[in-house]
Amino acid sequence: MIGRRALLRSVAQAGVVWLGIGPLASARADSYPSHPVRWVVPYTAGGATDVLSRLICQRLSERMGQPFIVENKPGAGSNIGTQAVISSPPDGYTLLLTSTANAINASFDPSLPYDFAKDIVPVAGVARIPLVLVVNNDLPVRSVAEFIAYAKANPGKLSIASSGIGTSLHLSGELFKAMAGIEFVHVPYRGSAPGLSDVMAGQIQGMFDNVTSSFELVRSAKLRALGVTTKERSETLPEVPPIGDTLAGFETSSFYGVGAPRGTPQQIVDLLNREINAALADPVIQQRLGELGAVPIAGNASQFGAMLAVETERWRKVVELSGQKKE
Repeated sequence: MIGRRALLRSVAQAGVVWLGIGPLASARADSYPSHPVRWVVPYTAGGATDVLSRLICQRLSERMGQPFIVENKPGAGSNIGTQAVISSPPDGYTLLLTSTANAINASFDPSLPYDFAKDIVPVAGVARIPLVLVVNNDLPVRSVAEFIAYAKANPGKLSIASSGIGTSLHLSGELFKAMAGIEFVHVPYRGSAPGLSDVMAGQIQGMFDNVTSSFELVRSAKLRALGVTTKERSETLPEVPPIGDTLAGFETSSFYGVGAPRGTPQQIVDLLNREINAALADPVIQQRLGELGAVPIAGNASQFGAMLAVETERWRKVVELSGQKKE
């Protein structure tokens, strides 16, 4: 009898707890956001990631009535910022600017302390940015075909810069090298700017770089663009052909989106997705993205999640083909 009474009491208490938690969680989601939201950018301030984030956060702040604050947490190939978000409460108040680095690191860095595909909930896409192969103006090549021919005729004489080991810029170069059957020396820098400076100065012969940070240098004839890495031409550099026109099957790009810690309520995820898509549909933001060479990524959270899975697999194959992996 005592056992039966204890059992009934425990069930009743469980019911009270269950009835209390459900409405409480729902109320919190319904009132979201009720205080400022952190938008973690796992890179230094001033680059394309920063510009994109501040554009979207400004609109979200205006539309949702609470500040969306960009917080730069650079380091370890985006892993420091990513880990910080994964370790945060899953309440929608800490978001991550996801990027190509997350898709790459899943296979490039076997020492990761987390599983990005499981620990981050996809929220929304933001933009995709083509890369472009740029070279010093004194290099006697004016096309991708001529670059490949020059590399084959001058083994060991070409150096190609990147923004760091394991970045999309680095691995795009390694993929190009493997597919073209050529050799060059990879020179990693801490960011695009110093690499581009050395290419302009002639200390380095070329670089794969985001269109965002290099198109003005191309337009002002400080660098020569040979090809973009996407299947289609970039509206920012319409005169530059895709590398794939010469090297069949070659395709890479940088992408950016938004993620949240695992366990974030679906109601909050869906709300953020709708608001981010609304911001991307704003003509002012679309114009600004176009000026940066970026193409908006629209769609619901599930579609962005599917895109992340495709990109992770794409970069896994690039890592495998290039033979590059963090030691």
